[in-house]
Amino acid sequence: MSPETIVRTPKETSFRTQRENHLLKPAEHPTRYTMRAIWNGKVIAESNDTKVVEGNHYFPAESVNREYIEESSKNTTCPWKGVASYYSLVVDSQVNRDAAWYYPAPSDAAAEIKDHVAFWKGVEVVED
Repeated sequence: MSPETIVRTPKETSFRTQRENHLLKPAEHPTRYTMRAIWNGKVIAESNDTKVVEGNHYFPAESVNREYIEESSKNTTCPWKGVASYYSLVVDSQVNRDAAWYYPAPSDAAAEIKDHVAFWKGVEVVED
């Protein structure tokens, strides 16, 4: 899909280009309740100040329990956010490789998620 392809989000009545969609600031979608990222029965992160981007809750870095994460060598590139780095989760000797990601130097369009971490690969993100 080119950056100028028209997209329609499920709850919208108006159209905008994919590029315009990406340029929405995450701060426009703050959470108003406590979110928890849970894996293997442990709370990996907890915050009432997550940023929601493309359906993912990005937790402030200080809300992540460092006891359960370790750096990964994996990197991927998002065309509009930049280069993502990953963490693996380690809980009770079980490892979930590359289950969390963050953007150490996000693009200007994604500046609001600097110092924030998102989760996937079986990590439950739930509201309290």
